[in-house]
Amino acid sequence: MIKHLTEFIHGLVNNKKVLILGYGREGRSTLPVVIEAGGAAVIAVADAKPVKDGLPEGVTAITGEEYLGCLNDFDVVFKSPGIVLDREINDYTCNIVSQMEVFFECFRDRIIGITGTKGKSTTTTLLYHVLKSSGKDVLLAGNIGIPVFEIADGMNDTTTAVLELSCHQLEYMDVSPHMAIYLNLHEEHLDHYGTMAKYTAAKENIYRHQKAGDKLYCLDSLRPHETLPADVYTFRCGACSGADYSLSGGTIYYKDEDNGKCEYRIPVGDIKLIGEHNYFDIAFVYAACRDCGVTDEQFTRALLSYEPLPHRLQYVGTINGIKWYDDSISTIDETTIQALNTLKDADTVLIGGMDRGISYKELEQYLAHSDIKNIILMEASGKRILEEIELMKGEFESPERIHYVQHLEDAVSLAADITGAGRSCVMSPAAASYGIFRNFEERGEVFKKLVSGMEKNA
Repeated sequence: MIKHLTEFIHGLVNNKKVLILGYGREGRSTLPVVIEAGGAAVIAVADAKPVKDGLPEGVTAITGEEYLGCLNDFDVVFKSPGIVLDREINDYTCNIVSQMEVFFECFRDRIIGITGTKGKSTTTTLLYHVLKSSGKDVLLAGNIGIPVFEIADGMNDTTTAVLELSCHQLEYMDVSPHMAIYLNLHEEHLDHYGTMAKYTAAKENIYRHQKAGDKLYCLDSLRPHETLPADVYTFRCGACSGADYSLSGGTIYYKDEDNGKCEYRIPVGDIKLIGEHNYFDIAFVYAACRDCGVTDEQFTRALLSYEPLPHRLQYVGTINGIKWYDDSISTIDETTIQALNTLKDADTVLIGGMDRGISYKELEQYLAHSDIKNIILMEASGKRILEEIELMKGEFESPERIHYVQHLEDAVSLAADITGAGRSCVMSPAAASYGIFRNFEERGEVFKKLVSGMEKNA
Protein backbone atom coordinates (compact mmCIF):
# COMPACT_ATOMS: atom_id res chain seq x y z
CA MET A 1 0.00 0.00 0.00
CA ILE A 2 3.06 2.28 0.09
CA LYS A 3 2.57 2.53 -3.68
CA HIS A 4 -0.84 4.13 -3.12
CA LEU A 5 0.79 6.70 -0.84
CA THR A 6 3.69 7.52 -3.17
CA GLU A 7 1.33 7.85 -6.14
CA PHE A 8 -0.76 10.35 -4.18
CA ILE A 9 2.33 12.31 -3.17
CA HIS A 10 3.64 12.27 -6.74
CA GLY A 11 0.44 13.98 -7.86
CA LEU A 12 0.84 16.50 -5.06
CA VAL A 13 4.48 17.44 -5.71
CA ASN A 14 4.94 16.86 -9.45
CA ASN A 15 6.86 19.80 -10.98
CA LYS A 16 6.55 21.65 -7.65
CA LYS A 17 9.08 23.16 -5.28
CA VAL A 18 8.72 21.16 -2.06
CA LEU A 19 9.76 22.06 1.49
CA ILE A 20 9.97 19.69 4.46
CA LEU A 21 9.26 22.07 7.36
CA GLY A 22 10.77 20.66 10.54
CA TYR A 23 13.51 18.04 10.40
CA GLY A 24 12.88 15.99 13.52
CA ARG A 25 11.70 12.40 13.39
CA GLU A 26 8.63 13.22 11.29
CA GLY A 27 10.52 15.38 8.81
CA ARG A 28 13.17 12.69 8.45
CA SER A 29 10.49 10.12 7.63
CA THR A 30 8.78 12.48 5.16
CA LEU A 31 11.86 13.23 3.05
CA PRO A 32 12.56 9.70 1.70
CA VAL A 33 8.89 9.18 0.81
CA VAL A 34 8.79 12.47 -1.12
CA ILE A 35 12.00 11.50 -2.92
CA GLU A 36 10.62 8.03 -3.73
CA ALA A 37 7.39 9.54 -5.06
CA GLY A 38 9.44 11.49 -7.59
CA GLY A 39 8.52 14.46 -9.75
CA ALA A 40 9.43 17.33 -7.41
CA ALA A 41 11.30 20.16 -9.13
CA VAL A 42 13.06 21.20 -5.90
CA ILE A 43 13.27 19.58 -2.46
CA ALA A 44 14.53 21.38 0.65
CA VAL A 45 14.30 21.00 4.42
CA ALA A 46 13.92 23.85 6.91
CA ASP A 47 14.52 23.83 10.65
CA ALA A 48 15.54 26.24 13.37
CA LYS A 49 18.41 23.92 14.29
CA PRO A 50 21.35 23.01 12.02
CA VAL A 51 20.89 19.85 9.96
CA LYS A 52 23.79 17.75 11.20
CA ASP A 53 23.22 14.61 9.14
CA GLY A 54 24.12 14.64 5.49
CA LEU A 55 21.17 15.24 3.17
CA PRO A 56 20.62 13.27 -0.05
CA GLU A 57 22.13 14.77 -3.17
CA GLY A 58 20.10 17.68 -4.50
CA VAL A 59 18.30 18.39 -1.20
CA THR A 60 19.17 21.74 0.38
CA ALA A 61 18.82 22.93 3.98
CA ILE A 62 17.45 26.22 5.30
CA THR A 63 18.24 26.72 8.99
CA GLY A 64 18.40 29.37 11.66
CA GLU A 65 16.00 31.70 13.44
CA GLU A 66 14.47 33.02 10.21
CA TYR A 67 13.70 29.61 8.73
CA LEU A 68 9.93 30.28 8.69
CA GLY A 69 10.45 33.17 6.29
CA CYS A 70 11.03 30.88 3.30
CA LEU A 71 7.63 29.17 3.05
CA ASN A 72 6.24 31.26 0.19
CA ASP A 73 9.33 30.42 -1.87
CA PHE A 74 7.87 26.93 -2.25
CA ASP A 75 4.72 25.44 -3.77
CA VAL A 76 4.11 22.58 -1.32
CA VAL A 77 5.15 22.53 2.34
CA PHE A 78 5.05 19.39 4.51
CA LYS A 79 4.69 20.86 8.01
CA SER A 80 5.62 18.93 11.15
CA PRO A 81 3.01 19.33 13.94
CA GLY A 82 5.49 20.86 16.39
CA ILE A 83 6.11 23.87 14.13
CA VAL A 84 4.11 26.98 15.05
CA LEU A 85 3.42 29.18 12.01
CA ASP A 86 4.00 32.91 12.43
CA ARG A 87 0.81 33.85 10.59
CA GLU A 88 -2.58 32.37 9.66
CA ILE A 89 -2.33 29.45 7.26
CA ASN A 90 -4.46 31.18 4.61
CA ASP A 91 -1.99 34.08 4.52
CA TYR A 92 0.57 31.86 2.80
CA THR A 93 0.59 31.38 -0.98
CA CYS A 94 2.03 27.86 -0.68
CA ASN A 95 0.00 24.69 -0.11
CA ILE A 96 0.72 23.66 3.50
CA VAL A 97 0.01 19.98 4.17
CA SER A 98 1.06 17.46 6.79
CA GLN A 99 2.15 13.86 6.86
CA MET A 100 -1.00 13.02 8.81
CA GLU A 101 -3.30 14.74 6.31
CA VAL A 102 -1.73 12.89 3.37
CA PHE A 103 -1.96 9.57 5.23
CA PHE A 104 -5.64 10.25 5.92
CA GLU A 105 -6.30 11.05 2.27
CA CYS A 106 -4.93 7.63 1.36
CA PHE A 107 -6.18 5.43 4.22
CA ARG A 108 -9.00 7.22 6.12
CA ASP A 109 -11.38 4.25 5.83
CA ARG A 110 -8.92 2.11 7.79
CA ILE A 111 -8.16 4.60 10.58
CA ILE A 112 -9.29 4.76 14.21
CA GLY A 113 -8.27 8.18 15.52
CA ILE A 114 -8.12 9.11 19.19
CA THR A 115 -7.95 12.61 20.66
CA GLY A 116 -8.75 14.43 23.89
CA THR A 117 -6.91 16.70 26.27
CA LYS A 118 -5.97 13.78 28.51
CA GLY A 119 -5.91 9.99 28.18
CA LYS A 120 -4.98 9.85 24.49
CA SER A 121 -1.86 7.72 24.84
CA THR A 122 -3.38 5.25 27.30
CA THR A 123 -6.51 4.85 25.18
CA THR A 124 -4.53 4.52 21.94
CA THR A 125 -2.07 1.94 23.24
CA LEU A 126 -4.79 -0.02 25.04
CA LEU A 127 -6.96 -0.12 21.91
CA TYR A 128 -3.99 -1.25 19.83
CA HIS A 129 -3.09 -3.89 22.43
CA VAL A 130 -6.62 -5.33 22.59
CA LEU A 131 -7.03 -5.47 18.80
CA LYS A 132 -3.56 -6.98 18.33
CA SER A 133 -4.13 -9.54 21.09
CA SER A 134 -7.45 -10.46 19.47
CA GLY A 135 -5.76 -11.37 16.20
CA LYS A 136 -6.58 -8.21 14.26
CA ASP A 137 -4.24 -6.76 11.61
CA VAL A 138 -3.43 -3.47 13.31
CA LEU A 139 -0.67 -0.82 13.37
CA LEU A 140 0.09 1.93 15.91
CA ALA A 141 1.28 5.47 15.08
CA GLY A 142 0.67 9.20 15.47
CA ASN A 143 1.31 11.45 18.45
CA ILE A 144 2.41 8.37 20.38
CA GLY A 145 5.84 9.02 18.81
CA ILE A 146 5.60 7.07 15.54
CA PRO A 147 5.16 9.12 12.33
CA VAL A 148 2.46 7.62 10.12
CA PHE A 149 4.73 7.39 7.07
CA GLU A 150 6.76 4.84 9.05
CA ILE A 151 3.81 2.42 9.05
CA ALA A 152 2.58 3.09 5.49
CA ASP A 153 4.46 0.10 4.08
CA GLY A 154 2.51 -2.19 6.41
CA MET A 155 -0.94 -0.95 5.37
CA ASN A 156 -3.09 -3.31 3.31
CA ASP A 157 -6.78 -3.89 2.66
CA THR A 158 -7.32 -5.52 6.09
CA THR A 159 -5.08 -3.29 8.23
CA THR A 160 -6.46 -0.92 10.85
CA ALA A 161 -4.26 2.02 11.83
CA VAL A 162 -4.78 3.14 15.45
CA LEU A 163 -3.59 6.74 15.62
CA GLU A 164 -3.17 9.11 18.55
CA LEU A 165 -4.03 12.61 17.30
CA SER A 166 -2.91 15.82 18.99
CA CYS A 167 -4.58 19.20 18.53
CA HIS A 168 -1.57 20.26 16.43
CA GLN A 169 -2.03 17.30 14.10
CA LEU A 170 -5.75 18.00 13.77
CA GLU A 171 -5.52 21.79 13.51
CA TYR A 172 -5.57 22.12 9.71
CA MET A 173 -7.14 18.77 8.79
CA ASP A 174 -10.00 18.64 6.30
CA VAL A 175 -10.46 14.86 6.45
CA SER A 176 -11.57 12.79 9.47
CA PRO A 177 -11.06 9.12 10.40
CA HIS A 178 -13.62 6.38 9.84
CA MET A 179 -13.76 5.79 13.60
CA ALA A 180 -13.14 8.77 15.91
CA ILE A 181 -12.74 8.68 19.70
CA TYR A 182 -13.08 12.09 21.39
CA LEU A 183 -12.27 11.46 25.05
CA ASN A 184 -12.51 14.80 26.83
CA LEU A 185 -11.78 18.51 26.62
CA HIS A 186 -10.03 20.66 29.22
CA GLU A 187 -8.29 24.03 29.23
CA GLU A 188 -4.91 23.37 27.62
CA HIS A 189 -2.43 24.76 25.04
CA LEU A 190 -3.79 28.28 25.45
CA ASP A 191 -0.23 29.58 25.12
CA HIS A 192 -0.50 28.46 21.47
CA TYR A 193 -4.19 28.92 20.63
CA GLY A 194 -4.94 32.01 22.68
CA THR A 195 -8.59 31.07 23.19
CA MET A 196 -10.44 27.95 24.23
CA ALA A 197 -12.62 28.31 21.13
CA LYS A 198 -9.64 27.91 18.79
CA TYR A 199 -8.32 24.93 20.74
CA THR A 200 -11.77 23.30 20.66
CA ALA A 201 -12.08 23.90 16.92
CA ALA A 202 -8.81 22.05 16.32
CA LYS A 203 -9.97 19.07 18.38
CA GLU A 204 -13.34 18.91 16.62
CA ASN A 205 -11.64 18.24 13.29
CA ILE A 206 -11.51 14.62 14.40
CA TYR A 207 -15.19 14.31 13.45
CA ARG A 208 -16.01 17.44 11.45
CA HIS A 209 -15.40 15.78 8.06
CA GLN A 210 -16.80 12.31 8.79
CA LYS A 211 -19.14 10.58 6.34
CA ALA A 212 -22.19 8.32 6.49
CA GLY A 213 -21.24 4.99 8.03
CA ASP A 214 -18.43 6.49 10.11
CA LYS A 215 -18.48 6.29 13.92
CA LEU A 216 -17.87 8.91 16.62
CA TYR A 217 -17.42 7.95 20.28
CA CYS A 218 -17.53 10.99 22.55
CA LEU A 219 -18.47 12.30 25.97
CA ASP A 220 -22.15 13.18 26.12
CA SER A 221 -21.15 16.77 26.93
CA LEU A 222 -19.06 16.88 23.73
CA ARG A 223 -21.81 15.62 21.44
CA PRO A 224 -21.73 17.79 18.29
CA HIS A 225 -24.46 20.42 18.14
CA GLU A 226 -24.85 19.95 14.40
CA THR A 227 -26.27 16.80 12.84
CA LEU A 228 -23.51 14.53 11.60
CA PRO A 229 -23.68 11.86 8.90
CA ALA A 230 -21.65 9.59 11.21
CA ASP A 231 -23.15 7.34 13.89
CA VAL A 232 -22.58 9.00 17.29
CA TYR A 233 -22.14 7.03 20.53
CA THR A 234 -22.07 8.99 23.80
CA PHE A 235 -20.48 8.25 27.19
CA ARG A 236 -21.35 9.44 30.67
CA CYS A 237 -20.91 8.51 34.33
CA GLY A 238 -23.84 6.92 36.14
CA ALA A 239 -25.67 3.62 35.59
CA CYS A 240 -28.83 5.38 34.35
CA SER A 241 -27.22 8.30 32.56
CA GLY A 242 -29.16 8.09 29.30
CA ALA A 243 -25.96 7.92 27.24
CA ASP A 244 -25.18 5.05 24.89
CA TYR A 245 -22.43 3.87 27.25
CA SER A 246 -22.46 4.53 30.99
CA LEU A 247 -19.80 3.86 33.60
CA SER A 248 -20.59 3.24 37.25
CA GLY A 249 -18.46 1.51 39.86
CA GLY A 250 -16.23 -0.17 37.30
CA THR A 251 -19.16 -1.50 35.27
CA ILE A 252 -19.93 -0.41 31.70
CA TYR A 253 -23.64 -0.33 30.84
CA TYR A 254 -24.87 -0.22 27.24
CA LYS A 255 -27.69 -1.30 24.96
CA ASP A 256 -27.32 -4.06 22.39
CA GLU A 257 -29.69 -4.38 19.43
CA ASP A 258 -30.00 -8.14 19.91
CA ASN A 259 -29.76 -8.52 23.69
CA GLY A 260 -31.17 -5.26 25.04
CA LYS A 261 -29.52 -3.87 28.17
CA CYS A 262 -26.04 -5.28 28.69
CA GLU A 263 -23.09 -4.72 30.97
CA TYR A 264 -19.38 -5.42 31.10
CA ARG A 265 -17.59 -5.50 34.44
CA ILE A 266 -14.04 -4.20 34.32
CA PRO A 267 -11.81 -6.53 36.40
CA VAL A 268 -10.62 -3.55 38.43
CA GLY A 269 -8.86 -5.62 41.07
CA ASP A 270 -6.76 -7.52 38.54
CA ILE A 271 -5.59 -4.85 36.09
CA LYS A 272 -2.68 -2.42 36.38
CA LEU A 273 -4.66 0.63 35.26
CA ILE A 274 -5.94 2.39 38.37
CA GLY A 275 -8.40 5.23 38.83
CA GLU A 276 -11.88 6.13 37.62
CA HIS A 277 -10.42 8.22 34.77
CA ASN A 278 -8.69 5.11 33.40
CA TYR A 279 -11.91 3.12 33.66
CA PHE A 280 -13.53 5.75 31.46
CA ASP A 281 -10.77 5.27 28.88
CA ILE A 282 -11.42 1.53 29.07
CA ALA A 283 -15.11 2.15 28.33
CA PHE A 284 -14.23 3.98 25.11
CA VAL A 285 -11.87 1.18 24.07
CA TYR A 286 -14.50 -1.43 24.90
CA ALA A 287 -17.08 0.26 22.67
CA ALA A 288 -14.69 0.57 19.72
CA CYS A 289 -13.53 -3.02 20.14
CA ARG A 290 -17.11 -4.30 20.13
CA ASP A 291 -17.59 -2.61 16.76
CA CYS A 292 -14.37 -4.26 15.55
CA GLY A 293 -15.65 -7.74 16.42
CA VAL A 294 -13.77 -8.30 19.69
CA THR A 295 -15.56 -10.57 22.18
CA ASP A 296 -15.81 -9.87 25.91
CA GLU A 297 -13.53 -12.84 26.60
CA GLN A 298 -10.87 -11.50 24.22
CA PHE A 299 -11.22 -8.01 25.69
CA THR A 300 -10.76 -9.19 29.27
CA ARG A 301 -7.75 -11.32 28.39
CA ALA A 302 -6.05 -8.38 26.67
CA LEU A 303 -6.99 -5.94 29.43
CA LEU A 304 -5.36 -8.16 32.04
CA SER A 305 -2.08 -8.24 30.09
CA TYR A 306 -1.89 -4.51 29.31
CA GLU A 307 1.12 -2.69 30.78
CA PRO A 308 0.35 0.99 31.54
CA LEU A 309 2.58 3.69 30.08
CA PRO A 310 5.17 5.31 32.37
CA HIS A 311 4.65 8.66 34.16
CA ARG A 312 0.89 8.11 34.46
CA LEU A 313 0.31 7.61 38.17
CA GLN A 314 3.18 5.13 37.99
CA TYR A 315 4.24 3.44 41.21
CA VAL A 316 7.97 4.14 41.62
CA GLY A 317 8.59 2.17 44.80
CA THR A 318 8.49 2.26 48.59
CA ILE A 319 11.53 3.94 50.11
CA ASN A 320 11.96 4.66 53.81
CA GLY A 321 8.35 3.61 54.31
CA ILE A 322 6.96 6.12 51.79
CA LYS A 323 5.17 5.01 48.61
CA TRP A 324 6.20 7.23 45.69
CA TYR A 325 4.14 7.84 42.54
CA ASP A 326 5.14 9.55 39.29
CA ASP A 327 2.26 11.37 37.58
CA SER A 328 4.42 13.66 35.44
CA ILE A 329 1.88 13.43 32.59
CA SER A 330 -0.37 15.76 34.63
CA THR A 331 -0.34 19.23 33.05
CA ILE A 332 -3.78 20.51 34.13
CA ASP A 333 -5.58 20.73 37.46
CA GLU A 334 -8.20 18.10 36.58
CA THR A 335 -5.58 15.36 36.27
CA THR A 336 -4.01 16.21 39.62
CA ILE A 337 -7.44 16.01 41.23
CA GLN A 338 -7.94 12.60 39.56
CA ALA A 339 -4.60 11.39 40.93
CA LEU A 340 -5.43 12.47 44.48
CA ASN A 341 -8.89 10.91 44.27
CA THR A 342 -7.29 7.65 43.17
CA LEU A 343 -4.54 7.54 45.82
CA LYS A 344 -6.62 7.39 48.98
CA ASP A 345 -3.53 7.28 51.22
CA ALA A 346 -1.74 10.30 49.73
CA ASP A 347 -0.07 12.44 52.38
CA THR A 348 1.93 14.67 50.05
CA VAL A 349 1.49 16.12 46.56
CA LEU A 350 4.11 17.95 44.48
CA ILE A 351 2.57 20.61 42.21
CA GLY A 352 4.06 23.14 39.82
CA GLY A 353 5.99 23.77 36.61
CA MET A 354 5.80 26.15 33.68
CA ASP A 355 3.07 28.78 34.08
CA ARG A 356 0.95 28.95 30.91
CA GLY A 357 -1.75 31.08 32.45
CA ILE A 358 -4.37 28.34 32.81
CA SER A 359 -6.89 28.55 35.64
CA TYR A 360 -6.16 26.68 38.88
CA LYS A 361 -9.38 27.63 40.68
CA GLU A 362 -10.79 24.09 40.64
CA LEU A 363 -7.57 22.62 42.06
CA GLU A 364 -7.27 25.36 44.69
CA GLN A 365 -10.84 24.75 45.86
CA TYR A 366 -10.20 21.00 45.95
CA LEU A 367 -7.03 21.39 48.01
CA ALA A 368 -8.70 23.90 50.34
CA HIS A 369 -11.03 21.23 51.71
CA SER A 370 -8.97 18.08 51.09
CA ASP A 371 -7.31 15.76 53.60
CA ILE A 372 -3.90 16.13 51.93
CA LYS A 373 -1.49 16.90 54.77
CA ASN A 374 1.37 18.33 52.70
CA ILE A 375 1.01 20.48 49.58
CA ILE A 376 4.42 21.25 48.10
CA LEU A 377 4.35 23.95 45.43
CA MET A 378 7.27 24.65 43.09
CA GLU A 379 8.39 26.62 40.03
CA ALA A 380 6.40 29.45 38.38
CA SER A 381 2.92 27.93 38.40
CA GLY A 382 3.39 26.78 41.99
CA LYS A 383 4.24 30.33 43.00
CA ARG A 384 1.08 31.63 41.33
CA ILE A 385 -1.03 28.98 43.04
CA LEU A 386 0.52 30.01 46.37
CA GLU A 387 -0.34 33.67 45.75
CA GLU A 388 -3.93 32.79 44.79
CA ILE A 389 -4.35 30.57 47.86
CA GLU A 390 -3.14 33.42 50.06
CA LEU A 391 -5.96 35.55 48.65
CA MET A 392 -8.48 32.89 49.71
CA LYS A 393 -7.71 33.82 53.36
CA GLY A 394 -9.95 31.88 55.76
CA GLU A 395 -11.47 29.73 53.02
CA PHE A 396 -8.38 27.49 52.79
CA GLU A 397 -8.39 24.99 55.65
CA SER A 398 -5.09 24.48 57.52
CA PRO A 399 -2.89 26.72 55.34
CA GLU A 400 0.16 25.48 57.25
CA ARG A 401 -0.06 22.43 54.95
CA ILE A 402 1.36 24.55 52.12
CA HIS A 403 5.07 24.68 51.39
CA TYR A 404 6.84 26.49 48.55
CA VAL A 405 10.23 25.45 47.16
CA GLN A 406 12.11 26.46 44.03
CA HIS A 407 12.71 23.22 42.18
CA LEU A 408 11.81 19.54 41.95
CA GLU A 409 14.87 18.32 43.86
CA ASP A 410 13.92 20.61 46.76
CA ALA A 411 10.35 19.29 46.65
CA VAL A 412 11.42 15.63 46.76
CA SER A 413 13.82 16.30 49.64
CA LEU A 414 11.11 18.06 51.65
CA ALA A 415 8.54 15.37 50.84
CA ALA A 416 10.90 12.70 52.16
CA ASP A 417 11.08 14.56 55.48
CA ILE A 418 7.38 15.28 56.02
CA THR A 419 5.46 12.37 54.45
CA GLY A 420 4.22 9.83 56.97
CA ALA A 421 5.49 6.24 56.96
CA GLY A 422 3.12 3.91 55.15
CA ARG A 423 1.63 6.83 53.24
CA SER A 424 2.03 8.02 49.65
CA CYS A 425 3.69 10.96 47.93
CA VAL A 426 2.74 11.79 44.34
CA MET A 427 4.29 14.21 41.89
CA SER A 428 1.31 15.44 39.87
CA PRO A 429 2.42 18.88 38.65
CA ALA A 430 -0.74 20.21 36.95
CA ALA A 431 1.68 22.14 34.75
CA ALA A 432 3.78 21.79 31.63
CA SER A 433 7.46 20.91 31.93
CA TYR A 434 8.85 23.14 29.16
CA GLY A 435 11.52 25.64 30.12
CA ILE A 436 12.55 23.39 33.00
CA PHE A 437 12.72 19.97 31.33
CA ARG A 438 12.59 18.86 27.68
CA ASN A 439 9.22 17.20 28.21
CA PHE A 440 7.09 15.47 30.82
CA GLU A 441 9.02 12.22 30.25
CA GLU A 442 12.31 13.81 31.31
CA ARG A 443 10.60 15.39 34.34
CA GLY A 444 9.30 11.97 35.36
CA GLU A 445 12.69 10.32 34.90
CA VAL A 446 14.38 13.02 37.00
CA PHE A 447 11.78 12.51 39.72
CA LYS A 448 12.34 8.76 39.73
CA LYS A 449 16.13 9.21 39.91
CA LEU A 450 15.75 11.60 42.85
CA VAL A 451 13.56 9.09 44.65
CA SER A 452 15.87 6.16 43.85
CA GLY A 453 18.83 8.22 45.05
CA MET A 454 17.33 8.41 48.53
CA GLU A 455 17.36 4.62 48.76
CA LYS A 456 21.05 4.51 47.83
CA ASN A 457 21.89 7.19 50.39
CA ALA A 458 19.83 5.63 53.16
